Amino acid sequence: MSRIGKLPVPVPAGVDVSIDGATVTVKGPKGTLSHTVVPPITVEQNDGVLDVKRPDDERVSKSLHGLSRTLINNMVVGVTEGYEKKLEIVGVGYRVLPKGPTQLEFQLGYSHPIIFDAPEGITFTVEGPTKLGVVGIDKQLVGEVAANIRKLRKPEPYKGKGVRYAGEHVRRKVGKAGK
Repeated sequence: MSRIGKLPVPVPAGVDVSIDGATVTVKGPKGTLSHTVVPPITVEQNDGVLDVKRPDDERVSKSLHGLSRTLINNMVVGVTEGYEKKLEIVGVGYRVLPKGPTQLEFQLGYSHPIIFDAPEGITFTVEGPTKLGVVGIDKQLVGEVAANIRKLRKPEPYKGKGVRYAGEHVRRKVGKAGK
């Protein structure tokens, strides 16, 4: 039984939710997001909350129940508070420079600088030459952009150099054994 799917999604003041068939559109102070709910799942709006319902206890319905509720909740949180993923760069000479709110220039030990453009709906915050943040209202898009930035130079296990998530622990390996 889905415990997450049973929880109602609270809709805070200032957030407008419209349900058109299977499409749920959430409009808030930071922007607008929409999601199409997969057919066996239905969404109902009652006095200040959204209820996600499933018609039966089949395996597919159960698995989609909690997922649909979480995706709708993430949209509500995104349009009210937004999401941010912080990254840090470790390595001698590795740095990031802002080239506007939607463009970054990385120096990551390659022979050339790397220019990274943000997709629509994503902005960057640069707190220093080695700290940056990916900000947006769509949780999935924020995570994907952060993963693509990390992919430019993954942290290597010997010295730990590269782009990593803030607070990420990189498992270190021992180097060559000298004689």
